[in-house]
Amino acid sequence: MRAPSPRALIFAVTVTGIMANTLVAPAIPDILDGLGVDQSRAGLLLAAATLPGVVVAPLIGLLADRYGRREVLIPCLASFGLFGGLSGLAPTFPLLLASRLVLGVGSAGLINLAVVVIADHWQGADRARVIGQNSAVLTLALAVLPPLGGVLTDVAGWRATFAPYWLGLFTAVGVALVMKRSPRSEVRMGEQLVHALGYLRSAPVLAAIGSGSLLFVLIFGLMLTALPLYLAEDFGLSASVRGVVLGVPALTATVGALSLGRLTERFGARRLVLAGSAVLAVAFSTIAAAPVLAVVIIGALLYGLSEGATIPSLQAIVAGAAPASSRGAVVAVWVGGVRAGQTAGPILAGLALGWVGAPGTFLAGAALALTLLVAQALSGLPGGDAVRPEGDDTTGTRGAPGPGRPPLPAGSGGLRCGPVTLP
Repeated sequence: MRAPSPRALIFAVTVTGIMANTLVAPAIPDILDGLGVDQSRAGLLLAAATLPGVVVAPLIGLLADRYGRREVLIPCLASFGLFGGLSGLAPTFPLLLASRLVLGVGSAGLINLAVVVIADHWQGADRARVIGQNSAVLTLALAVLPPLGGVLTDVAGWRATFAPYWLGLFTAVGVALVMKRSPRSEVRMGEQLVHALGYLRSAPVLAAIGSGSLLFVLIFGLMLTALPLYLAEDFGLSASVRGVVLGVPALTATVGALSLGRLTERFGARRLVLAGSAVLAVAFSTIAAAPVLAVVIIGALLYGLSEGATIPSLQAIVAGAAPASSRGAVVAVWVGGVRAGQTAGPILAGLALGWVGAPGTFLAGAALALTLLVAQALSGLPGGDAVRPEGDDTTGTRGAPGPGRPPLPAGSGGLRCGPVTLP
C-alpha cells in the first residue's frame, strides 16, 4: 500500500468543496431582498454553483487520471477561492450568478478528488473507514457552515457570507506544498475513455449514479432551497436561527456515518440504502405536516440519519469499482450525476414553491423518495458487497482492461464482489 496522503489536507479539500451552497443557504432570503430579486429565483442562486459540475466533473476526473491529482486540485481550489470571495462584491444578481458559475467549475473537482485521493492511498477496510471519516467531516461541516453563514448575515450583512470562500486559496497552497507530483499517464485519451466506460457499465455503478442523482435533487431542492424560505416565511426565523436549523441534520448524519461499518456488517449495504430512502420519505412528510418548529427539527434529524447512511455507501461502491488509473473518471461521472441532481433540485423546488407552497413541495419530495426506494429495490445495487476491480488497468492484471485490452462488459467476471466495511 502506498504511503497515505495526510488526512487533514484531504478533509480540508472536502470542507472547502462543501462550502459552495451550504454556507450561503441561510442568507438566501437576504441576498434576494438585497438585490431586489423575486424569491422564485432562489433556485438559480444555488444551481449556478452546481451546473458547471454536470459537464466539468467528468472532464476533471479524466484530467486527474491523466495528469495527476495534485495538478488538477490546485487550479480547482484557486478558482473556487477567488471567485467565491468575489461573489460577495457582486453589485447585481446576474453578476453574482456569473461569479458563482466560475466558482462551480472549481468546486466540481473538489469533493470527488478527495474521495479519489483516499481510494489511491488506502485499500479494503482501511479505504472504507477513511471514506466514512471523510463523510463524517463533511457532515460536521454541514453542522457548522449554515450557522456560520447565518451569523455572518445577521452581524455584517449577506455579503460577509462569502468571505470564508477566500480560504480556498490557502487550501490550494497547502496542496501545492504537501502533495507530491503525480506521474502522467501515457495512455491516449481515447483508450482512457474506453477503459473507464468498461467500469461505468457495471450494474452497481449505474445504480449508484442514478441513486446519487435523485438523492441530491431532494437534498438541494428541499433542504437547501425550500427549507430556508419555509423557516423564514412560516416560522419567522432570522438568518442565524435558520442556519442552526439547517445544521441540525449533520448531527444524526455524523452518527450514521460513524456507525456505518457495524450496520453494514449486520444488514448489508443494500438494506441500508433502501432504509435510508424510506426514512427520507418519512422525514419530508414530517416537515411538510409540521405545526411547530420542534416537529421540523425532528424531520431534519430523520433526514440527517438517512443522509449519513446513504451517501458514504454510494461513494464506497463507486470508488471501489475501478483501479487507480480509471478511478478519477469513474468517481467523476458519479459526481457529474450528483451535480445534475444538485442543479435540477433547486430549480424544481423554486417552481414547486410557487405552485404549491413549502408544505406541498416537501410532500412532493416524500413521494419522490418513495419512487427512489422502489427504483433501488429493483436496481443492481449490491447487497453487503461493493464491486471492485480484480486488478489495476495500468498493470494489465487479470480482469481489468489495460492498453490493448477491450473494456469489461457489464456483469463480466472481471469485476468481483468484496466486503465493504465502513466505519
